[in-house]
Amino acid sequence: MYTAVKQPTAPAAVPPGAYRNLAMATVGFALTFWAWNLIAPMSGDYKDRLGLSSFQQSLLVAVPVLVGSLGRIPVGALTDKYGARLMFPLISALTVLPVLLLIPAKDSYGAMLAVGFLLGLGGTTFAIGIPLVNSWFPPAERGLALGVFGMGMGGVALSGYFTPRIAEHGDNLPFLVVAGALVVYAALAAVLVNDRPGRQVPTGTLAHRLAAAGRLRVTWELSALYAIGFGGIVAFGVYLPTYLKTWYDLSPTDAGTKAAGFALVTVVFRPIGGWLSDRLHPALVSSAALGVAALMAIVQAFDPKLMPGGTIALLIMAAGLGTASGSVFALVSQVTPQARVGSVTGIVGAMGGLGGFVPPLVMGAVYSAKGSYSIGFMLLSDVALAGCVYAYGRMRNIPRDA
Repeated sequence: MYTAVKQPTAPAAVPPGAYRNLAMATVGFALTFWAWNLIAPMSGDYKDRLGLSSFQQSLLVAVPVLVGSLGRIPVGALTDKYGARLMFPLISALTVLPVLLLIPAKDSYGAMLAVGFLLGLGGTTFAIGIPLVNSWFPPAERGLALGVFGMGMGGVALSGYFTPRIAEHGDNLPFLVVAGALVVYAALAAVLVNDRPGRQVPTGTLAHRLAAAGRLRVTWELSALYAIGFGGIVAFGVYLPTYLKTWYDLSPTDAGTKAAGFALVTVVFRPIGGWLSDRLHPALVSSAALGVAALMAIVQAFDPKLMPGGTIALLIMAAGLGTASGSVFALVSQVTPQARVGSVTGIVGAMGGLGGFVPPLVMGAVYSAKGSYSIGFMLLSDVALAGCVYAYGRMRNIPRDA
């Protein structure tokens, strides 16, 4: 008599075409995010040209971001239905129109707001790429793959750096360059982007599928965690230059350079968060990353000198937020049924984008009232700590496809 020993199951192989689709999705994400952020780097010029108030300037920058964040909800559901093979080239090609319309609209504030609304379309591709990458990679490889795709958010940083420099050679040149790049990408995507064979196609109307995703408790739990992680990244991307100029008396150039360094760290650590999530439970990675961010927010609340204390605290905070952003979407892939990944991703991505607009408002209001940013950083630490505790206490116990 003998007892049979169960052999360990070999990890699923990455199918042919997975890396090609990952590369195409990441490039498309970066290009459309560059287009999505075209107004912000030029907002100072628009303010001078059109005589805008600070509020009007802020609204001009905010419109495409808000529309792009909310637009992820229907685009994610449409991707579940029609697939990324249709949606990636379609959204990329449609984004060309508002990019080119920025040229004739530049002398009218009303026209710029209208075009900014349409430009929000470029911010929706996040909800196309996540279900595409998720479907192509086996569970053991998804975290890293989703993290690599998430590096496409660096398109915002590319826009901030290159758009004003290209504009030095011609006012309309940045829009022509980005429009041309989108046309080329849309043509390539129509040929090179493929949905995974055997992809589950959900039935029912768009409203029914969104309602079904909204009824999942995990959708809102993931939304809250992503609003802290990615929302923190967006918030610092928007407000860090102002904070550094106001509190540390840096020049606009120095503040912008240090803010770019913060953004670069978040981009680099996003795939690291995904890679760690392939080896540990993503809820544990999210909990640890948010705990680190909370600790660094407390350090920054005590107003350390910028060199080296403040710089170290802010960069470690960026690493924590970037890691959390990657691990949360690794968690999405584990606990969301494949046929609903697009719909859930749309809602979670929207909440992450919208979550970035609350902290700058709070920081500005606190500084106006108290002349200090300490309370704002302590509030940030409280929120991050709450996410840390919830991810560890609740999310690590959610079964797969909950």
